[in-house]
Amino acid sequence: MSLLDLAPVIPVVVIEDVETAVPLARALVAGGLPVIEVTLRTPAAREAIARIADEVPEATVGAGTIRTTGDISASVAAGAKFLVSPGTTLSLVEALDSSGVPYLPGAATVSEVMALAERGIKELKFFPAEAAGGVPYLKSLGGPLPDVRFCPTGGIKVSTAPDYLALPNVGCVGGTWLTPADALAAGDWGRVEKLASEAAALR
Repeated sequence: MSLLDLAPVIPVVVIEDVETAVPLARALVAGGLPVIEVTLRTPAAREAIARIADEVPEATVGAGTIRTTGDISASVAAGAKFLVSPGTTLSLVEALDSSGVPYLPGAATVSEVMALAERGIKELKFFPAEAAGGVPYLKSLGGPLPDVRFCPTGGIKVSTAPDYLALPNVGCVGGTWLTPADALAAGDWGRVEKLASEAAALR
C-alpha cells in the first residue's frame, strides 16, 4: 500500500529530547496515526528514529528533512521505514531510488513535479504547501497532471487539512500541530493522543 493511503495525516515531529520519542510515538499510534515522520532537525532525531523502530513496532517511522546521501544512509541504518525530502536534486533522487525504502521527494513547481513524473515517481511531498499556493495550486495541478498524488506539508492546520484532503490528487497531509512543543515538554501524551484522534477522523 502507498504511504499516502496509510493515514489521512502524517505527524511531522521535531524531537529535542530522545526520551520523549517512544511515549510520543505510542500516543500518536493510540490516536490512530501510525505513520510518523521524524525530522532530521535536531541532534536527537536519529536516535529517536531508532528507539521508535525498536520499541513501537506498530508505528511506521520515517525520516524527514532528507537533504544528503549521508542523511539517507544514516536514517535507513537507524530504522527509518520511509524518507521525505523538502526538495529534490538529481543526485538526491538517485540516492533515494537506491535506498531500498519508500520515499516522498519534495516538489513545489510544475517543472519539478514533471521532472519527477518523468522518472516514474508519481507520489510526492508538496512543500511548503501554504506558501507555495496551497489548495488552489494543487487543484490546478490536477488537470494537466492527473496521475500525480501529493502529501502537502507546511503551514497546514487542523482547520485547513480537510480542504486539502478533499482534493483527488491529495492522499494525505503532513502536520506539525499534532505534537505541540509544550505538550512534549510536559509529557502530556493524553493531549497528543487526542489531537491524533481528531486528525485520524478527518477522512
